[in-house]
Amino acid sequence: MSNAVVSAFKNKQLRKKLLFTTLILIVVRFGSQLPIPEIDSAQISAYLKSTLGDSFSLLNSFTGGSFMQMSVFALSVTPYITSSIIMQLMTIVIPALEEMQKDGEDGRKRMAKITRYVTVVLAIIEGAGLAIGFANQGALGTDYTTFTIVTMIIALTAGAVLVMWLGERITESGIGNGISIILLINIVARIPNDLSNLYQNYVAKPTDVTSKIIAAVIILAIIVAMFVFIVFLQDGERRIPVQYSKKMAGRKMVGGQSSNIPLKVNTAGVIPIIFASSIMSFPSIILSFVGKSDIKGIGGTLIKMLNSNNWFDKTNPVASLGLILYIVLVIFFAYFYTSITFNPMEVADNMKKQGGFIPGIRPGKSTVDYLNNLLSYIIFIGAAGLTIVAVIPFFFNGFFKANVSFGGTSLIIIASVILETLKQIESMMLVRNYKGFLND
Repeated sequence: MSNAVVSAFKNKQLRKKLLFTTLILIVVRFGSQLPIPEIDSAQISAYLKSTLGDSFSLLNSFTGGSFMQMSVFALSVTPYITSSIIMQLMTIVIPALEEMQKDGEDGRKRMAKITRYVTVVLAIIEGAGLAIGFANQGALGTDYTTFTIVTMIIALTAGAVLVMWLGERITESGIGNGISIILLINIVARIPNDLSNLYQNYVAKPTDVTSKIIAAVIILAIIVAMFVFIVFLQDGERRIPVQYSKKMAGRKMVGGQSSNIPLKVNTAGVIPIIFASSIMSFPSIILSFVGKSDIKGIGGTLIKMLNSNNWFDKTNPVASLGLILYIVLVIFFAYFYTSITFNPMEVADNMKKQGGFIPGIRPGKSTVDYLNNLLSYIIFIGAAGLTIVAVIPFFFNGFFKANVSFGGTSLIIIASVILETLKQIESMMLVRNYKGFLND
């Protein structure tokens, strides 16, 4: 795959795409450091760190640290990602959207247009919620005005819309999926800070050189092992053989080909982790904004159980019970999201119409039952892998106080985006270098 990147720079057209993508990413990182007018970003950052703690760690990772800094790009791609997920879910309950999704290129363009509108609405709602919440909690100081709040809402909304537009420009004129590439660069931007924290906590503290080396080797081994595991999890798939029957077309016998249906082990991607993390952190975030973060008694214990930093706390073992709920949510959303993106009945019907069948399985209901049973096993394996990847960073943050923002979700996104982008580069190179019989 690295050869594909080197060869891409030798190709003039691909080189332009790569340079264009790099330029857009520079603009994104610049916007992530640009403060909102009329807003004391340092004051808001201090409030977020002291009050919310790690409740926004996932969001801060997705925004490349710009959320904690409350820059113009503080919302980054999160409204667009949320909008895309909402549109996917709405296709289940709204038949018109389902038909639009199946309507080829024209339907795809209309879906994208609606997704943009929903993104703008979500950006306004999120921006207004943050601005009003900060004002009520005193994070904007005592001299703020209505103009300050309006300015903050407009800046956050404009930033989210601009990031969405930049992502679409990368998709059209650059390399890879624009939104995914921006999400990747945001996550990568936070890694040096996390590695610095690991170095200060575990490598710099030991006095002897041997302990320093051992600590550094262990940290690198864990990161590499997790990344390799994620690559296998992302690329793993079960290929179901499909045979097509022969039939007469005029005077010719056609058909008889064999193909396969690739079922990815991690069919749902990172969506289950995002959903589970969002649900778990939502109560803490709401309570923090309304000034009720210091709840005592049973309610306080339940809130601590929802905080991932307390799951492996040796001083508070009861809080670790929240981990069970998290695992259940990840598995549930893995099954749920896969059920709305892969329909065994539709696949079986399409196979039957095209004269295809799975060897040893009758077409129709038997094929549907076979796909459902096989999919259940595959989803469980993928969900188990997701759970392992997600829990390991929580373990080190809670048990060893590692204090890193990137977790399993971030590593999965990094691996999947890099793999997909490199595959796209390879396919582009294959098309440009292919020589058919006309060239002989």
